Amino acid sequence: VHLVQSGGGLVQPGGSLRLSCAASEYTASFDKMSWFRQGPGEDREWVATVSRGGRATISDVVKGRFTASHGDRKNSVWLQMNGLKPEDTAMYLCAGNSRMFTRDIASPDSYDYWGQGTQVNVSN
Repeated sequence: VHLVQSGGGLVQPGGSLRLSCAASEYTASFDKMSWFRQGPGEDREWVATVSRGGRATISDVVKGRFTASHGDRKNSVWLQMNGLKPEDTAMYLCAGNSRMFTRDIASPDSYDYWGQGTQVNVSN
């Protein structure tokens, strides 16, 4: 199983982007699917999580600007980013936990599948 990401790119401050992530196999199942981001030389930062039941939890850092939800399948997830700021510039990665429970949604160690990453640049 692979997580395949799409979206991203260059956008001006205040603009919007939508990232998508989907499992390569239709039958893949995840307890949680999340988005992380990582700037150069920085640790991976948790952004948002969508539970198997569709409940979204958003980091306080981006709350009010970013939303997340399942796509047309429960093993797909998108991240809608509005009001983008230069500090949102990072590589964005989706992650999935295929195990029964997720102890800490904000810890990269909780996930066993990762997307390939997509770069988001917010700049004039």
